[in-house]
Amino acid sequence: MRDAYIYDAVRTPRGKGKHQGALYEVKPIELLRVALEALTERQPIPTERIDDLIVGCVTAHSEQGGNIARAAALYAGWDSSVPGVQTNRFCASGLDAINMAAMKIRSGWEHLIVAGGMEAMSRVPMLSDMGPLVFDPVVSTTIGYVPQGIAADLIATREGFSRQELDEWALRSEQRAIHAINNQYFKKSLVPVTDSNGMVILDHEEGIHTETTLELLAELPPAFEQAGQTGYDAIVQMHFPDVERVHHHHTAGNSASFADGAAVVLLGSREMGEQLGISPRAKIVMAAGASVKATIGLEGAIPATHKVLALANLTPSDIDLWEINEAFAAPVLQFKRSFDIDDDCINVNGGSIAFGQPLGAVGAMLVSTLLDELERRDLKRGLVSLCMGGGMGVATVIERV
Repeated sequence: MRDAYIYDAVRTPRGKGKHQGALYEVKPIELLRVALEALTERQPIPTERIDDLIVGCVTAHSEQGGNIARAAALYAGWDSSVPGVQTNRFCASGLDAINMAAMKIRSGWEHLIVAGGMEAMSRVPMLSDMGPLVFDPVVSTTIGYVPQGIAADLIATREGFSRQELDEWALRSEQRAIHAINNQYFKKSLVPVTDSNGMVILDHEEGIHTETTLELLAELPPAFEQAGQTGYDAIVQMHFPDVERVHHHHTAGNSASFADGAAVVLLGSREMGEQLGISPRAKIVMAAGASVKATIGLEGAIPATHKVLALANLTPSDIDLWEINEAFAAPVLQFKRSFDIDDDCINVNGGSIAFGQPLGAVGAMLVSTLLDELERRDLKRGLVSLCMGGGMGVATVIERV
């Protein structure tokens, strides 16, 4: 079986996922077009050589529906022979798109694929597709579904994480993000979003809060306590009778905010790279998915990571850098504890608590961030993992070449 190589990765900055955000005026297809055009400008390959475009998108309807991957390929001026497919695995959609591309290349069936994700949450709000997991009471009651914020609070409760520990992680995320931005660590992959006249709409991470302190974080009210009181806490206790009371420690400050953005990665076989005269930056070593109970769904990254390490015949000590999505603080702290990860090699440049989280794009953005940092530090191997709704988790190991 051949290896699947990463030849390049680009991403837009993350805009605030609300009407006041800078990217609210930008249609989802325009966000994706910006990333696609930036990639083919950096790697001037004939687009007719691209076998597929795989795009992760969570809320795939309205402006983000109708197979936006194929629409964006045509809109970006790619050759009409390039097909496209849109995929949804919630927050891991962008990473799963990359994994699917790697699998196709490793099989030998295809040789050059662009994969990634996008989400314009300011224009197409999360849950506006009204899926049965959340909105069909028969389904959600049967499976024990609770909102992700409640699941995060459940993890904090069972793991014994205090509100201060969650806030300290959030502050750390902000501080590390600010340090990375000030030192231009994201410069290699970040491309500005421009309008049709080439005027810059957004060229920086919009969601950073430079004024964050522990004192300010401590003043924020619990974000999910009221929802818990409507019956979700009772569902939790039904499925986890050892939990006497759910402690609602997550707030707007130690949870990720909504965001807009897009990210794409160019993957291919070594033979195709040699034909096109482009050099690989890394390879996909292994990828895996797993799942847990829907009620405590944000634990999914842990079994997915155990699985991917076992498949790759690796141990946690073989991983130089970790990128674990910060949808909420507690699942990241739980993940860090589970694998005994040193603080200096996990989310070293901040995470989604600082930047915001464009659902379909965040997994691909983490691959880009991880690859850049491995190169900057001259390290070998990194792991990306995300938890998501419904109990699922996805993990991917990459290695520099």
